[in-house]
Amino acid sequence: MIGTKRPCCVLSVVLCLALILPAAALAAEKRSGEGLSIWFDTGGAPGEPYATIVQNGAKQAMTDLGCKISFVYSDWNPEKMIDNLKKGIAAKPDGIVLMGLAGDDATMPLIDEAFAQGILVTCVDTNLPRILAKYQSRGFGFIGTDYTVQGTVLAEAALARSGLKKGDRAFVWGLKRLEDRGRRARAIIDVLTKAGITVDYMEISPEVDKDSALGTPVVTGYLASHPDCKLMIVDHGALTSQSENFLKEANVGPDKIYVAGFSLSPATAAAIEAGYVDLVSEMQPYLLGYLSVVQIVMTRHYGFTGLDIDTGGGLVDKSNIKQVAPLAKEGIR
Repeated sequence: MIGTKRPCCVLSVVLCLALILPAAALAAEKRSGEGLSIWFDTGGAPGEPYATIVQNGAKQAMTDLGCKISFVYSDWNPEKMIDNLKKGIAAKPDGIVLMGLAGDDATMPLIDEAFAQGILVTCVDTNLPRILAKYQSRGFGFIGTDYTVQGTVLAEAALARSGLKKGDRAFVWGLKRLEDRGRRARAIIDVLTKAGITVDYMEISPEVDKDSALGTPVVTGYLASHPDCKLMIVDHGALTSQSENFLKEANVGPDKIYVAGFSLSPATAAAIEAGYVDLVSEMQPYLLGYLSVVQIVMTRHYGFTGLDIDTGGGLVDKSNIKQVAPLAKEGIR
């Protein structure tokens, strides 16, 4: 009798092991980023639309990969970004993600210092081409877009869709003063000027760059003195998101001025649906956050070289806003 029952007992044990061992193996399996610490400069201020989407992408990567991230904020101030980078190096994390607004010259000595200490660094949003050339083989990558191309594509599309003619007036609000970032505003102006458009350019002040709500008097003042303006291009994600508020304060109704800008947010999506914003070029900042964290983890564990990924090029208007508006509300697009 014992002999006849033994195979059943053995079969039961085998079945139990078949169920238990995979679960135990999964429990023992570590996510690729566990134990790694990353210092991440989101670029903007806490709660600012663009920086928030970047941070959301990084948070998702943190959840998926298991690393730890310390977020810092620079109010879009290049000097503050350099200061935050110094603090990041002093904290000795495994990796640092920065935005390249400060440019190659100001950033290069600190990148040299970081890599000398074994700290990986990668860049998002604004390229640092000389640093990328020097350290890409050691994991320094760039997630973002070519600003000249992005500015050119948006300006050409805005011209074609708005129906502006030679001699019409346009207002461009941008950041020409910044080394690489300013290429977008310069490209926009170049396209419009070559088309014979009268361009009124205004630099975004550091104060407005930090707090987009402060831009209201800039727009209302300009439109009051230039009622013939037919096109407004806002070279700034957070300011684009305030366009509906700006125009309402200026007593300008929907579809009265063709408005183009950059980056989606819940407010920008709503403004497109309401007719206050007509065209947006999207860099997909969620990917900036997500892929830069992936870069640090993959380089640290597997020695992968720096990724150079263009996330720009997409245009959003009333024809496709319904598809992406729900994702904008979730802070993904």
